[in-house]
Amino acid sequence: MGDDRKPEWTDPNRPDAFSSIIRKGSEQRNKLSGFQKNIRFQKKKTDEPPVDIFAEGVLAGDRSLLARAITLVESNSDHHFKRGQELLQRLLPHTGKSIRIGITGVPGAGKSTFIEAFGLYLCSLGHHVAVLAIDPSSSLSGGSILGDKTRMEQLSRNPRAFIRPSPSEGKLGGVHRKTRESMLLCEAAGFDVILVETVGVGQSEVMIRDMVDFFMLLVLTGAGDELQGMKKGIMELADAIIVHKADGANQKKALKTMHEYNRVLHFLQPATKGWTTRAYACSSLTGDGIKDVWKTIEAFTNKGKTSGVFEERRKVQAREWLYSMVADQLHFQFFHHPEVKTQLPKLENEVMAGEKTVATAVDLLFKAFYNR
Repeated sequence: MGDDRKPEWTDPNRPDAFSSIIRKGSEQRNKLSGFQKNIRFQKKKTDEPPVDIFAEGVLAGDRSLLARAITLVESNSDHHFKRGQELLQRLLPHTGKSIRIGITGVPGAGKSTFIEAFGLYLCSLGHHVAVLAIDPSSSLSGGSILGDKTRMEQLSRNPRAFIRPSPSEGKLGGVHRKTRESMLLCEAAGFDVILVETVGVGQSEVMIRDMVDFFMLLVLTGAGDELQGMKKGIMELADAIIVHKADGANQKKALKTMHEYNRVLHFLQPATKGWTTRAYACSSLTGDGIKDVWKTIEAFTNKGKTSGVFEERRKVQAREWLYSMVADQLHFQFFHHPEVKTQLPKLENEVMAGEKTVATAVDLLFKAFYNR
């Protein structure tokens, strides 16, 4: 390369001590500039399969298509919403044959540990278990923070189990608004036990009661403090209370806590008509009590189906789901209305400055919404 030369900052007395050279560039036409985005690192856009392929794959138990179908119904895109609803409509005749179990509990109660031990036990009995773990959402990305799938290592590898962590999107109690649709998809895929785990415990967790058949509350030892903290708000919704981590030196305390809860439950109205809510002690570490929990759920299911309470609860839940979706849709349309979006910031400032009452501002917003 005769045009090569050394940079100006090199020592002319020691030219061999510097390997850097300056080479004249050549113009290249019809080629991408080095400053342009390197297309090699672009995420490949995969074509979404048609609804027929989705339906066939879910019914055949294809885990990959099941996961993609759940992503489809979780999407907020209008196009995805229509395709998701079409898919659900096709799969609806194949749903409703599972037992839906809601699991909540105080932070640190070991919900994920319990679900893994309980799920593995059910798989050993021949059941197909789907776990819908509702994780707290990242305020930046909107994705799951905890990633329960990584904490249920053994269960996630079991061929009879399917774990789907979903972000709570900031909803009260962490119950994702699409959890109901996800349950239907899992049922259509052949899973006969659906476990729904929520973020934590509190008054907001009553939302899960409206979508499951059996509601389970996990607690720890030291019942006096917990009972004062939770009061009866969440306890009167539970079909069973599980005193967890009943092993080792903690076993005696757990049994004592169980008896204390049973004494309190005696004075509360049962969550399900014809069913007596009781407390049980179990350990995910040793497996003690896991079998009794499943026997209790089986007894609940058999009794509920015989008396008709089970089917009636499903109908009431479907009706509540309808009203909930109507409220969500109205909320979305109202705040995305162009005139409302224009007037809302101005009215907010006037309300905060004390220039307008809240009722007046709301009235003006609804007039703008109706006069579209």
